[in-house]
Amino acid sequence: MAKVRPGSYAFEVFKRAAVGVFNDGFIHAGNLAYLALMTVFPFFIVAAAILSIFGQSVETLRAVESFLNVLPPNVGDLLRKPIADVLAARTGSLLWLGALVGLWTVGSFVETIRDIFHRAYGIKATAPFWKSRLGSSAVIILSVVIALLSFLVQGILTAAEQFIYRLVPFAQDAAGWVGLSRLIPGLLMFGALYLLFYSVTPSRYRYSKCRKWPGALFTTAWWVSATALLPVILSRLGGYDLTYGSLAGVVIMLLFFYVIGLGLVFGAHLNAALAEPPETTLEQPATDMQV
Repeated sequence: MAKVRPGSYAFEVFKRAAVGVFNDGFIHAGNLAYLALMTVFPFFIVAAAILSIFGQSVETLRAVESFLNVLPPNVGDLLRKPIADVLAARTGSLLWLGALVGLWTVGSFVETIRDIFHRAYGIKATAPFWKSRLGSSAVIILSVVIALLSFLVQGILTAAEQFIYRLVPFAQDAAGWVGLSRLIPGLLMFGALYLLFYSVTPSRYRYSKCRKWPGALFTTAWWVSATALLPVILSRLGGYDLTYGSLAGVVIMLLFFYVIGLGLVFGAHLNAALAEPPETTLEQPATDMQV
């Protein structure tokens, strides 16, 4: 605890991040919650189009399920059928037309996050509009490809685990290590968030030695905690159906995205605070001076 006492570097970093969230975080979190709701469906349309190039159309459904698994159960249940209906209704040229529109929509979401990071670092964006949009599109496409590779690796490891358990029973210790594949979704989330944080960090800090992983790690832990705790909290509070009626599910989903948005904003300000050098004290101890 001595390391986080008032006046210490750790305390100043935390205070700087907390003040940034208090000043702008609630507004940004609300904006992110709305945009997240608007971009969930376009993102999976883009993913379906990209995966169809690799002949992995079935993997789209696995991508949807993997995404829904990191959401609270009631939020995942609310999104499962609409996403499946949207993907089933788009095939052929209609799929690619939807992918282009979806790429633009999801790109706007990424640009909003980029603006949050620039504000956190206190830097005004100077990159041309077309360059920012190309960068956002590249991040989206790369995220889909990484997700595809992770699903393939997870499938291979799961098959290897079943093979060891059934056909090589004396090697069950090895199967335990292979069972670590269950950690892949969490590692995937951290990797995707790190890629996002790296890509939207202002170039002055992106290519320097400033750390980008603390914010991504905090946001990952925040997301996992929110997924686990939100259903418990909502079950204790209750009354959402009586207050919002048939819109209760949408309100809960917006609340979840709002909480995640707060974590992301804190992660941005955390990285920005860590990028600043420690402030030296203005008052130096008195020293003897020889004239």
